[in-house]
Amino acid sequence: VVQVKDFDASARMSVVAENVQWFEDNSPIDYDHKKESVVGVSYKIVAAVGESGDSSPATPIGVNLPNANWIRVEHGSKSVSLGNIEDAYHQSSGEGMAKEFSFSTMHRERADNYGVLGSKMHTALHEVVGHASGKINPGIGTPKETLKNYSSTLEEARADLVALYFILDDKMQEIGLMQNKEAGYSEFDSYISNGMMLQLRRILPGDDIEEDHMRNRQLVASWAFERGAKENVIERKVIDGKTYFVVNDYDKLRGYFGELLNEIQRIKSEGDFESGRLLVETYGVKVDQDLHAEVLRRSAPLNLAPYSGFVNPEMIATMEGDSIIDVEITYPMDFLGQMLRYGSTSSFE
Repeated sequence: VVQVKDFDASARMSVVAENVQWFEDNSPIDYDHKKESVVGVSYKIVAAVGESGDSSPATPIGVNLPNANWIRVEHGSKSVSLGNIEDAYHQSSGEGMAKEFSFSTMHRERADNYGVLGSKMHTALHEVVGHASGKINPGIGTPKETLKNYSSTLEEARADLVALYFILDDKMQEIGLMQNKEAGYSEFDSYISNGMMLQLRRILPGDDIEEDHMRNRQLVASWAFERGAKENVIERKVIDGKTYFVVNDYDKLRGYFGELLNEIQRIKSEGDFESGRLLVETYGVKVDQDLHAEVLRRSAPLNLAPYSGFVNPEMIATMEGDSIIDVEITYPMDFLGQMLRYGSTSSFE
């Protein structure tokens, strides 16, 4: 990722990294699984200028490194949010999806007013606090060794749950990141709707969910839906043949997110493969085929691709001797042309 730092946004969001120890101390996970000292955490927001490799043409909205747990423990971690990419994803979704899948005018207006902020806060908390939190018990191997093929799904679920739990905490207003809890409510609405149904646009009828982030989102949403079923915390409503998942009690849902976070942290800390496997296989893999068909039917008229690809700017250096004195930037709009050009100039053949 070639990027330019957004100094203003990075300065505003630096408060997350500055308070990472507070978040760790106040996490709902067991005391024995908390880090006594969270070290070396940094966060910045950038504008992506160009991307390649596994970041192109489909790009993440955030990067958190290193992957090695022992380096995190001794030296900390660095998180980067791709601010312009996140904005582009939001803008490209258009109003059609929100209008079709929002349960009420109130939900849609809240998403319009607070959805972007809620998404950005979730990303920041996920990347900075979520991946940096918790510790593995002495003598337990790395998650890749203990949790094996379920480790990535569980790690993404753990980081998401950290973000979901704290986005409704009063601390977010105390440190000046949110003026009220509306952005948190909007993010809860969006997360549950996406995890229970909207993301199913990305898979073919009859398929299981295979991608780790998608498994994680369905795991979290469907576990919470089942956990709160008796009290109707999340309600499945069908109006005129259209299904909606509506959050009725945000505080209780936040509590359930805390419960699941505690359990997934225990699984990671103790290397409990069987519990991790059961969580993922029970809640994160199988698809409600009738609901899947409905999502595909309702989203088809909107003509929105389930995945997004990006066209990189073209940068041509103006040379004076051996020095670059200027860069001319053009913005091609032909995605197919870009991929064909990459194939002809950058392939291994």
